[in-house]
Amino acid sequence: MREILLALHHAAASTGVVKAADLKLRAQSFDDYLVAGEQKSFFHVTLYMLARRTPQQKETLSVEIRKALVALLVDTHSLSVDIRDMDPDAYKKRLKG
Repeated sequence: MREILLALHHAAASTGVVKAADLKLRAQSFDDYLVAGEQKSFFHVTLYMLARRTPQQKETLSVEIRKALVALLVDTHSLSVDIRDMDPDAYKKRLKG
């Protein structure tokens, strides 16, 4: 999984749409799931970012992340990417210095 996360980190950062230092990647596995009504393999990425990118920037991110997935997970049935906008007024964060 670390190899996949590193590849996704590189793919996203290489677009210039997001800064490498701002990326946080997490993986979650599922024991119970269905893909088209069957237990077929899948890998899904959801990328949340503050709502200030253009549709073209979001598409660029999505395409590059999907390319990285395709290169790494050649036998996986379903590969998908979802880019989500976060409300910059509602999102609050604290970093411990």
